[in-house]
Amino acid sequence: MAKILVHVTVGPENPSRAALAFLVAKSAIDEGHTVSLFLAGDAVQLIREAVLDNLVGLGTGKLREHYDAIVAGGGKFYLSGMSSKGRGVTDSDINGKPAEFAMPNVLVRLSLEHDRMFTY
Repeated sequence: MAKILVHVTVGPENPSRAALAFLVAKSAIDEGHTVSLFLAGDAVQLIREAVLDNLVGLGTGKLREHYDAIVAGGGKFYLSGMSSKGRGVTDSDINGKPAEFAMPNVLVRLSLEHDRMFTY
């Protein structure tokens, strides 16, 4: 099976595309692949509980359902530290989640360690 990286830069302003990114990650896990997601730019806001609970994409489903399936399947989230700081995403937003803040060099490293990369 493959290691897949999903790089997400769209946030709540584009709910269909944001939910699609999580749906693709969930689908990859359902197929038995290992999945990591790197959230950057406005996408870091997707990790907030209120966004997870309320974002629904047109034809792409509920963000919370995709997120829960990703977590249950062992998916890992990386959030751009600079994007998070600029948007007020803090430790309290990621406490208890399989997530960590990361700098751009981590995105580069992850892209080289994974077999495939999808960008949304």
